[in-house]
Amino acid sequence: MNLTPATPAKSLAGTGLLAALAASLCCITPLLAIVGGLGGVASTFAWLEPLRPYLIALTVGVLGFAWYQQLRPRAAAADDCGCAVPAKLPLMQSRGFLATITVLAGLLLAFPYYGARLYPTAAPKPVVATSATPVWQTSSYRIGGMTCEACARHVEHDVQQLPGVQSVQVSYDQGTAQIRFNAAVTPVAQVEAAINGTGYSVLNPSTTR
Repeated sequence: MNLTPATPAKSLAGTGLLAALAASLCCITPLLAIVGGLGGVASTFAWLEPLRPYLIALTVGVLGFAWYQQLRPRAAAADDCGCAVPAKLPLMQSRGFLATITVLAGLLLAFPYYGARLYPTAAPKPVVATSATPVWQTSSYRIGGMTCEACARHVEHDVQQLPGVQSVQVSYDQGTAQIRFNAAVTPVAQVEAAINGTGYSVLNPSTTR
């Protein structure tokens, strides 16, 4: 008797995991960009953000159907004497494998809610000796392309590396950044270049106060 389900569990599990990964790529990429030193690729998958609800629904639907296939009653196999024997499924069609995939998919889908905590703490910056009088200013920016808190942490991390920057506050919800810096050490153009270098973009000229 053929006990293989009409739709193999491993195919359903693989589809669900890929959908979960696609749903979270827009938030995973910024962290990978910092770890790998590839800041400009951070917003590569930002176009997936509007599709996130559909990808989440696809993940839940596919994995739900896989569990239905896994848990539904099946006819037992029979040996040569006609006695029922327990069916043995391959590892990749087992409940343990499907449970592992389900947990991984859940972690991927939840990444936007905890990913910001995984960002490395900015290392202390060396003091830049300069004879010029500090010219402290605060600039406000609107930033386009951010899709979650992880994106905001990415901008904060990169801008904070500039030697003349005193503080950086980036809000994903408002799509804004408040940056206080010493213009005698780091000019406005360099601050804006650092933001654009993350893969996101400054949508308005800097306003100083």
